[in-house]
Amino acid sequence: MKARRFIPDPMGADAQWVLAQHAAHYPAVEGFDDSFAPLVAQLLQGFCASHDRACEAGFVLQEAQGARLGSLFLTRDGPDAARLRLFYLISAARGTGAAQMLFDAACDFARESGYGRVVVSSYRAHAAAARFYARNGLCRSVCKSVHSFGRNLVEEHWQKPL
Repeated sequence: MKARRFIPDPMGADAQWVLAQHAAHYPAVEGFDDSFAPLVAQLLQGFCASHDRACEAGFVLQEAQGARLGSLFLTRDGPDAARLRLFYLISAARGTGAAQMLFDAACDFARESGYGRVVVSSYRAHAAAARFYARNGLCRSVCKSVHSFGRNLVEEHWQKPL
């Protein structure tokens, strides 16, 4: 497995894979409604069109044979913060260290880009993600009830100094 940079082409294979994975997983497994996939498409299009290559990046985890296993994006979220977005792993890659590889690649890039902290938002229902964030030194800073993607959820905000 190796984390590599996302190729920022909205019609390219990387973007189409990220969109397809999110569009299939979140409605089927998390019960999200049909507003979720268009949001992911919008985020990908915006990233491809205008991300700042000096301080924003996407990462794709691939097997040696080329199969994609996961993705993670890092975008500016204020003068000193980098936001982690679209963190996803196929089910077969979970529990293999794949998430750690993506997270480490993103945090290394954030440090090299001069960010002082990383932030990420998730939902309480994503217990495995919460355990991963806590294990990696992120602290939950905010919890709030929201109605998103057709569901009542508890949104959690996490952060970590770099």
